[in-house]
Amino acid sequence: MALDTPPDDGTEPLRPDDTDAEALDAYSRAVVAVADAVLPSVASLTITTRRGQGAGSASVITSDGFLLTSAHVVAGAETADAAFADGTRMRADVVGRDPLSDLAVLHARSDVPAPVPLGDAARLRVGQLVVALGNPLGLAGSVTAGIVSALGRSLPTGNGRVVDEVIQTDAALNPGNSGGVLADSTGRMVGVNTAVAGIGVGLAVPINATTREIVTTLMTSGRVRRAWLGIAGAQAPLPPRLATRLGTPTGLQVADVTPGSPAADAGLLRGDIVVELDGEPVVTVTAVQKALVEGAIGRRIEVTVWRHGALVDVIAYPRELA
Repeated sequence: MALDTPPDDGTEPLRPDDTDAEALDAYSRAVVAVADAVLPSVASLTITTRRGQGAGSASVITSDGFLLTSAHVVAGAETADAAFADGTRMRADVVGRDPLSDLAVLHARSDVPAPVPLGDAARLRVGQLVVALGNPLGLAGSVTAGIVSALGRSLPTGNGRVVDEVIQTDAALNPGNSGGVLADSTGRMVGVNTAVAGIGVGLAVPINATTREIVTTLMTSGRVRRAWLGIAGAQAPLPPRLATRLGTPTGLQVADVTPGSPAADAGLLRGDIVVELDGEPVVTVTAVQKALVEGAIGRRIEVTVWRHGALVDVIAYPRELA
């Protein structure tokens, strides 16, 4: 099977010992090599909150003790107990979490194993081998393998937003896998396992330019600031002539405007079809979310809508999302 090759960063390809290689086929060699390299850096997490005890997985991402996991794994917790494959146990403090991306960062109070190198999910292709490493059902150090089943999925979160560009895989995931590593065949982390969508379907938040920035922000600031406009909507078709003019067949039809919100102050109305936000085309709710980053807070944003047969521009000043 032909796999993408990540950018050359000077590291050697992973290989099992030569004495074992003869007994393994190419697929097995790849999975064994990834397991040997990555498992020592994957921790089993035990979390205790007022609601009881929970479990999950995390991975070392820096040599000075930062761990990456899923936000829902450490929801409501300030600390977690981490146990590694070599028997090392330590307490880790929750540094920051971002429920909107389902990512969280912890910092260990003791020395940690070598970090897992980060890859780039943007380079993945459907059909590519991936390996999931974590601690499902309390079974520490578990490894499953499969392929990338689909790319660009959306994962709803508990607050009405969605995580973008989610990776779908058929590598078996179970409770406890959340927060664990989804690795490519070179042992680089390309995703954080976050959910089980159904039998034979697993999902992972991608490691890409956007999520790397989120992780860095969590490490330095403890939270991610986002802008808020105050509309809810869904995709809607545009009139054919307008669709041809704009180069897109759909826009985002406003179903609700929150009273007192920046959208309400700007004069956006139910029934408007948003076609452009801050100079960028808008087709889905996800496109709106992408535009409402920290830099948009308090800034003048032009919103173009289709209203009563005409294009109308309104000016909004997004506020920080509480």
